[in-house]
Amino acid sequence: MRRLALLFLAALPLCARAQENTFSVDADYLSRGEIRQGGIFVTEDGDALNSRFILSRTRLGASYSRDWLTARLTAQHADTWGSSAGNSLSMNEAWVKAQFSVGFFAQLGRQRLSYDDQRIFGADDWSMTGYSHDGLKLGFERAGHKVHLFGAYNQDVANIDQGGTHFSGGIQPYKSLASLWYHYDIPKTHLGASLLFVNMGLDYMNVGEDDVYGTCFQQLAGTFLSWNPTHFGLEASYYHQWGKAYGNIPLNAWMASAKATATPSEHWSFRAGYDYLSGEEDFPIPGGGNIGLVRHEIVRGFNSLYGSNHKFYGAMDFFYVSTYVNGFTPGLQNIFTGITWNPVKPLSADAAIHFFSTAAPVQDVRKALGHEVELEVTWTIAPSVSLSAGYSFMQGTETMSILKRSADNNRLHWGWLMLNVTPTFFKTRW
Repeated sequence: MRRLALLFLAALPLCARAQENTFSVDADYLSRGEIRQGGIFVTEDGDALNSRFILSRTRLGASYSRDWLTARLTAQHADTWGSSAGNSLSMNEAWVKAQFSVGFFAQLGRQRLSYDDQRIFGADDWSMTGYSHDGLKLGFERAGHKVHLFGAYNQDVANIDQGGTHFSGGIQPYKSLASLWYHYDIPKTHLGASLLFVNMGLDYMNVGEDDVYGTCFQQLAGTFLSWNPTHFGLEASYYHQWGKAYGNIPLNAWMASAKATATPSEHWSFRAGYDYLSGEEDFPIPGGGNIGLVRHEIVRGFNSLYGSNHKFYGAMDFFYVSTYVNGFTPGLQNIFTGITWNPVKPLSADAAIHFFSTAAPVQDVRKALGHEVELEVTWTIAPSVSLSAGYSFMQGTETMSILKRSADNNRLHWGWLMLNVTPTFFKTRW
């Protein structure tokens, strides 16, 4: 009897932990004021506009977990101060996750996809809305192995009762998405390797047939490698796209990147790297005042899908956030170097420079686009409060002026000040 009593007492903590409920309420408030002299905003005559505005984003989230079940809801509001246009109120996250034995799980609902360095799938939290996807994720994570299989199917609500399958827009522009991600951390080597495959279905209209829609499919496959010992690191990636692009045009594009980092002490970090994203060969420049579309037999411009592009191709977001003049791209070459300084724990400063050029030739002009210098300072006031400020300057070339349809794009200035507050209002266990 005494042995039974001892076994019962020993099992009590395990039972209590297995039945423990956790509930929390948190928020994410971000406000960023920007001053732009030239840049993204231009008039019909090609004059760059000086603009000043304040953006804000508010997220209110709730999380619940118990034993094998986890749930998350995050409401999001994004706006520009003083504007009634462009405001959005939506659910950024709304999912439930079931954790099974031996490392298997299933997650259903609106969720974020963030893999590796976020070049193809990322949260993109610099933007006010970020990326999230409606779908089902099945996964396995154990002993250094991670496998995620994600599937999504989007529909135009107007077609639900008509038997149609045309998708006309939503939080993401695809009709269907299937992705497979595998990652392995090799023991005792500081080496990690990932493989990614994506199949995406897109709507298109059959040329010459009114209101007849079809679905074209494009694929992406690639790898990401990282080696991170104590004071040194290397990263490399390669991705290839094929299938059909928007308009059912054949697609053949690719990108590659490499980056090296060095951290000699806790106060200093250095980085340098190179990105290459393929583009349209003999990229045509429309005449003055003519935008239009130019049809190519094969699309060779790489599409970075749902990556956090602000992280890679310059803070001023001229590439893969804003577009060129006629919907196609001559690609991009990005040579960059940067340094981060942490003089004291709550304060960090970063400086970087990018040298940009197109990947493919551009008619009548050279490939060089210019260079961009970036400065940023972040002060962590408290664990949930940070204040950041940044300044960027771009010296563009004639090619940059032509491709962005503004002669003022040769000398650009951009400054910003951002406050981010992420409190946890309430957390309890029972």
